[in-house]
Amino acid sequence: MKKVFSRPGALKDMSFHYCPGCTHGIAHRLVTEVIDELGIQNTVIGVGSVGCSVFTMDYFDIDMFQASHGRAPAVATGIKRVLPGRVVFTYQGDGDLAAIGTGEFVHAAARGEKITVIYINNAVYGMTGGQMAPTTLLGQKTKTTPYGRDEAINGLPLRVCEMLTNLDGTAYAARVAVHNPKSIIKAKKIIKKAFEIQIKGLGFSLVEVLSTCPTNWGLSPVESVKWLEEKMIPYYPLGEYKLPAGVV
Repeated sequence: MKKVFSRPGALKDMSFHYCPGCTHGIAHRLVTEVIDELGIQNTVIGVGSVGCSVFTMDYFDIDMFQASHGRAPAVATGIKRVLPGRVVFTYQGDGDLAAIGTGEFVHAAARGEKITVIYINNAVYGMTGGQMAPTTLLGQKTKTTPYGRDEAINGLPLRVCEMLTNLDGTAYAARVAVHNPKSIIKAKKIIKKAFEIQIKGLGFSLVEVLSTCPTNWGLSPVESVKWLEEKMIPYYPLGEYKLPAGVV
């Protein structure tokens, strides 16, 4: 019988450490499927962040670096400038990228660094126990907002893709989700496009992936999928926010 589905070659054969219902694992698979399809496993370099995804090097069967908290775009910039022929990407959560790392990814985009950022947005700090993140929604309860995020006290959630569209160095910015089969198929196409834009040397590319965090949301995996669809997507609409001229 012909095999029609198998583990990507760029994904190691080992179990993930993520909580039940977390969709980091789906994002990992999509990235590695794209690496396989582009035939870049031996030339791609990933940069891991600090957060739930800190052990990406345990799962991606590629060359990996580990950056300090929030500094993955700076590390990726250095790698890409020294090895311009390599495909270089970061894999970061919202606490890493949109909080301590805000200055890093914003200025990497402003400079038009030819790297790709895979940005996981689950609206909460995951690894450190469920505190409010820059992406936490208004009214959302966390360990540090037990009565819900209050605009007057905590400000508004940060929309990264929308912010990047105003930077000339940004070549590509898109937001996807991985909560159902249709969205997962679309997410893979978007991630592949982001890598292809880097390969063409067109500039900085970022894909924001809306993801679930059942443990810190206090919901079941099924409830988390529903919450993402009903609460997150209305505030963080899916789609391509910036696209290079001539690319469809």
